[in-house]
Amino acid sequence: MKPIKGFSLKKVRAESAFKRTLVIMALVMIVIAAGIFLTLLVQSLPSIKALGGHYLSGKTWDPVSDIYGALPFLLGTLLTSFLALLISIPFSYAIAIYLGEYNPKGWLSGFLKNIVELVAAVPSVIYGFWALVVLVPMVRAIETKVGAAPYGVGILTASLVLAIMIIPYAASLGRELIRLVPSSLKEGAYSLGATRYEVLKNVTLPYTKSGLFAGLLLSLGRALGETMAVTMVIGNTNILPTSIFSPSNTMASVIANEFTEADRTVYLSALIELGLVLFLVTVVINLVGRMIIKRFTNE
Repeated sequence: MKPIKGFSLKKVRAESAFKRTLVIMALVMIVIAAGIFLTLLVQSLPSIKALGGHYLSGKTWDPVSDIYGALPFLLGTLLTSFLALLISIPFSYAIAIYLGEYNPKGWLSGFLKNIVELVAAVPSVIYGFWALVVLVPMVRAIETKVGAAPYGVGILTASLVLAIMIIPYAASLGRELIRLVPSSLKEGAYSLGATRYEVLKNVTLPYTKSGLFAGLLLSLGRALGETMAVTMVIGNTNILPTSIFSPSNTMASVIANEFTEADRTVYLSALIELGLVLFLVTVVINLVGRMIIKRFTNE
């Protein structure tokens, strides 16, 4: 029996070894995620036992009196992240559509692509300094005009700087997805007399909607975990926010500000439990997002 041309036992072994490597790497990532969760859970047990359910519903955070309520930080995290996402959506999609559909090639396209990638690479502390110098006076002027207390720092300022930081993630992914739309689909629509706008609306965006939503999900995950820039401009106030102009705090900024000062077991454990809550919030949002993406894909 003659061996099949191009077939060799060495290639089969290499393919099998490569597959095993991929499986091992996937399992390692699962183990790391489970290890992070278990570490946070074990370190949070003193706080969970001492505070119980009041931890998530409590409105007061006062380490001096051993009172720990995480509700202001949970609301601050969700408000800043989702407001930043809403602000970033028009800019992210506009950049993705322009670079992916209207101007995919040329020096201007390459220049804009590099600028978007540069925005993603700037350290968050630089964004924080820039926001203090530029955004805070602008927001203070707006607050003065609308009759709000002119703090300058607060949820709106943090959301604005977060929006700028997360734009490149959805924009870059959206650009690549739009460029991957099969040309035969678009050419078929053009042959039927459709305009470029109609092709974009009825062909390109429906074809890429699941991927575009995944880009927004990636941006939201980035916003939820941002620490340094938000810490510098959110006001670091441990009270429930009453408006988008109110100073507030996020779970990540509280951990960054107070972790080195935690000198008691329950205090330290309460801060670690904040990390656990942030971890769970991120997981839940990702699971909900995947369900939505799956529904988009099945439509």
